[in-house]
Amino acid sequence: MSVRYLSCGDTAFTVEFGNEISPEINGRVMALHAEIAHARNAGTLEGVTETVPTMRSLMVAYDPLATSRADLQPRIDALIARGLPTDMASRRVVIPCCYDDPEFAPDLSEVAERTKRTVDQVIAAHLASPFKVYVLGFMPGLAYVAGLDRALYLPRRAQPRVRVPRSSVAIAMDMTTIYPFESPGGWHLIGRTPLWMFDKRREQPVFLAPGDSLEFQRIDRKAFDRIARQVEAGAFDWSALVNP
Repeated sequence: MSVRYLSCGDTAFTVEFGNEISPEINGRVMALHAEIAHARNAGTLEGVTETVPTMRSLMVAYDPLATSRADLQPRIDALIARGLPTDMASRRVVIPCCYDDPEFAPDLSEVAERTKRTVDQVIAAHLASPFKVYVLGFMPGLAYVAGLDRALYLPRRAQPRVRVPRSSVAIAMDMTTIYPFESPGGWHLIGRTPLWMFDKRREQPVFLAPGDSLEFQRIDRKAFDRIARQVEAGAFDWSALVNP
């Protein structure tokens, strides 16, 4: 696969793998992200300060006093030429979600009507979708998670909300997301998780990461309230949700 290199000022450039969003392209992005991290740790790719994955490209930032794009680009070309595996191991993360409370899922009935499904069928399709975190963006902790069942594809809402509650689970197009803070938003709200996607008290404040495989687990309001209290108190065992 041919790649394109684009300048991002004098301290970074982008390695672009394609013009579409797909598991294969994103897999190559994440594989290069991992290969560069490995080379940096081994001391064989000096001067790289950070790599930032997106859905279809990887931004490579560097220290211009230590290296240059002219030096780095052929070395990255060599990494790509060796082959980038797209089936790399990833974390498997389970997200508990309550779909039952109308306060949590104000758009669920409308989604069912517009997709010609029952509410239970919408929930089942969301639970069964093979989700993967492609990229973080818009605000700290907000993950763009692709893989939504095609039966649930809908455009964004014609009229966005001024306020979407924190931890709302929403869908739009072929994606789902979880709002890490109360914010404006135009996606369809179908549930809510008791988890916080961003919590500055944690050693790693952002819970999800690009490359994560994601599975939603249905819980009732009683379980939601119990977990929410633990999260609020800082006593929740986050490791129980992750299979490395």
